[in-house]
Amino acid sequence: MGGGGGGARLGLEARSARAAPRRRGGGWRRYALAAVVLALVLAYLGWQRFGPGVVVRDLAVTTDPAGPGCDRAADVVAVVRTDGRPGTLTYRWVRSDGTRSEELTERVPGGRKEATLHLLWTFKGTGSYPARAELQLISPVTRSAATDFTYRCRP
Repeated sequence: MGGGGGGARLGLEARSARAAPRRRGGGWRRYALAAVVLALVLAYLGWQRFGPGVVVRDLAVTTDPAGPGCDRAADVVAVVRTDGRPGTLTYRWVRSDGTRSEELTERVPGGRKEATLHLLWTFKGTGSYPARAELQLISPVTRSAATDFTYRCRP
């Protein structure tokens, strides 16, 4: 009998014994804590930027009560005290000579509890002129304060 026949050939193949990697507890759990922390940080930053704005605590307007000297300017100073939150103050100056400024703005950065606003009012000529300067705060609240002084210039 010839050696070739009908016998089946049995071959052994070596197969790798690697098992498929097992996932522990689902993929989302691995990142859950990081996602929660990120969401909290973003919420806090959003609240800081878009949350409640600046709150005005006090408003005062002053100048030298003696008034400016001849042909000089009076420096009228308004101090707006705030709660330290960031925001924008909208205001205008109104003078007793009938002059009104346009609406002006002052950006108050976070952490700053005072905003200082100046009005330079120039006087010329001789004589005496009683003057009043008023700061009208328009927003975030409506409030006003004023100061009186007299310009005197003798020839």
